[in-house]
Amino acid sequence: MDYLVAVLPDRIKAEAAYSALEKAELSMQNVAILGKGYKSANEYGLIDPADEAWKQIRLMMVWLVPFGFVAGFCFNAITGLDTFPWAGAIGNEVIGGILGAGSAAMGAFFVGGGVGVTLGSGDALSYRNRLNAGKYLVVVRGPESLIRQATPILRDFRPENIQGYSANG
Repeated sequence: MDYLVAVLPDRIKAEAAYSALEKAELSMQNVAILGKGYKSANEYGLIDPADEAWKQIRLMMVWLVPFGFVAGFCFNAITGLDTFPWAGAIGNEVIGGILGAGSAAMGAFFVGGGVGVTLGSGDALSYRNRLNAGKYLVVVRGPESLIRQATPILRDFRPENIQGYSANG
């Protein structure tokens, strides 16, 4: 399944583009308008990359934080480090465990996608930002032949951006 996404500045242009696609006798069940008064990004299934990243981070933390605590505790017990003399032997091992758990949480954040959450990444986020700015998306979904047919029609409306995506890579 292939996708073609055109970003249009206002509702009038989006509706005109939709009508032009309809006149060209494209299968309208494969065409959608996203924006205020139409489908939202969530209704269409445009995944929020930040939500997905936080799910991955939480999943990794469930496994890594306890492992990090045990690893830090055991490392301190094996090496006999006396980093905090006031804490005693058991206290130092517990502190080592806490530091190991903190390191594991940091690793889960960075490996799980935290950088993408903080800096923003991916086309889905870009499209969501445009929808939030009051723009409209016209999305055509279907086989490559349908996408080839829709591309020149949408280009006639001079979209701010037009991008094709292929599910095959």
